[in-house]
This record gives sequence, C-alpha cells and structure tokens, in this order.
Amino acid sequence: MKITRRQFLKLTGVTAFATIGIFKLEAIQAKAEELRLRIRYAKQTTTICPYCAVGCGEIVSVSNGKVINIEGDPDHPINEGSLCSKGSALYQVANNDLRLTKVKYRAPGSAYWEEKSWNWAIDRISSRIKETRDAALSDGRKVNRIDSLAAIGGAALDNEECYLYSKFMRALGVVYIEHQARI
Repeated sequence: MKITRRQFLKLTGVTAFATIGIFKLEAIQAKAEELRLRIRYAKQTTTICPYCAVGCGEIVSVSNGKVINIEGDPDHPINEGSLCSKGSALYQVANNDLRLTKVKYRAPGSAYWEEKSWNWAIDRISSRIKETRDAALSDGRKVNRIDSLAAIGGAALDNEECYLYSKFMRALGVVYIEHQARI
C-alpha cells in the first residue's frame, strides 16, 4: 500500500492526539525560583588574558580576596565574550597554593632557598648584567655584542611590547634573542 504525503500527515496527527488522550497529559504549573549565583555579591573587574598576544577581555569575579569566576567580556572588541580553554581556566593561576608570590633565591652551592625582597632581586639582576657587560669590554673599547647574555620573549607579549623588548636587549648588546614559540 502506497501512502501519500497527505495521508502520512493525517496519520501522524491522529496518532499524536490519541497518545495525548490515552496518557491524559495535564499542564503542570511551573514554580518560579530565584536563581542564586555564586557571583551575586562578588566584585567584578575587567582584565586582559595573559596567555597569548591576542588580548582577549575577561570579567573576573572576586569574593573575599579570591577569584571565584572568570568569563569572557561580551563588550570587548576582540573576543566578544568567548574564551579559549586556557583563558577559561585562568582562575587556577590566581588560586594556586603552589604559586610563588615572593622571590626565592638559592645561593651557589647552597641546598636551601631564601626569601628575598623584590628590590633585592631587581638590584641583583641589574648588577649581574652590568658585571657581564663590563667583563665583555676588551682593551677599553666599547663592545656592542655580548655573547654571554641571552633573552627569551613570551607569547603574552603583544607586538609593541616585543618591539620594545627587542630594542632594549639590542641596546644592551644581546645577540641571542629568542621567542618561546620558536623553541
């Protein structure tokens, strides 16, 4: 027996109404409940994702000094509210108990780490760079090529920051300038 399209639709309609009649479906009254969000009382601030140079905007919710939620900023012109998997999981960087927040220094030959101040670390790094450059002077002449220093950039730097970073390294005489994406 060949069924036409019209006969098929009639049969489907009759079957649907028969099913409703057999099971006596009744309307169930929906209960309205207030949606309780965990970010209800949190302070929200906008920031930029540090993982790559795209510069996606994020809305960070903070409660009691702890990041509790990160979502894409829908008003941001770059990502328009979307985030990659790394950007979505960024709260783990801020809430990690193993994250270093202080400068740790281990002296040569020592087996123990010491806590130092940020000012000490900056002074130490700058004095080591100065010593390395002074050691590269040959016969009192200025040397604009320092083979004993190297620099590595990161994907979190945008084009302008990479340009300034490379100019700074070249001003120091650093020849070996690399980027993490090439390693």
